Amino acid sequence: MKGKLYIVPTPIGNMDDITLRALKTLAEADVLACEDTRRTGQLLKNLNILGKKLESYHEHNEKEKASSLMKYFEEGKNVALLSDAGTPAISDPGYRLVISCIENSIDIVSLPGASSFLTALVASGLPTDQFCFFGFPPQKKGRKAFLQKIADCNCTAIFFESPYKIERIIDELIELCGAERKACFARELTKIYEEYTRGTLLECKEAISKKNAIKGEFVIILEGKKNEKL
Repeated sequence: MKGKLYIVPTPIGNMDDITLRALKTLAEADVLACEDTRRTGQLLKNLNILGKKLESYHEHNEKEKASSLMKYFEEGKNVALLSDAGTPAISDPGYRLVISCIENSIDIVSLPGASSFLTALVASGLPTDQFCFFGFPPQKKGRKAFLQKIADCNCTAIFFESPYKIERIIDELIELCGAERKACFARELTKIYEEYTRGTLLECKEAISKKNAIKGEFVIILEGKKNEKL
């Protein structure tokens, strides 16, 4: 019998957010495919799960590893896939391994759990009935087209940005969307300094620019473009 792939979300900040099912899966899996073996090793130590076989699986070796991990499934071993934080394959490695498992008739078990963009969305105050997730914007080639797509999106748009580039992207959004488009900027989610900045883009810019030091990756929730009246 072939092994199974378990997709296991891990905490995005607060360690209490690990689920009982995730703990059981990590303890029982034969192999853990992880984005950073050092970070996963520390996580396992904190969870008192010791002696696990770790395989490095990240964006630079994803294609090759997706193929090499197949040997474990063929041997009847179960593999748990983890990213550094949150749900694997969401702006993190995992997609290629899932496709390989589907192509090779490997059962996939996806566990529910922590996700930064869903955590931010439901607390943003912006519509949640329809939304699009865009991941990280390109830093150079394709950036303008990427942001234009977000600006033209008719439903709530969600994407990530580094704290070092947050003021730049607010200026770009104001230029494309106008200063009155509503937004929410969430950072340090589930941690002690968790913070939401809500309002128009201009109001958010003014609030964020007053901060002396900005830490923590941002989840940006942007109001959808409203249809022009005929």
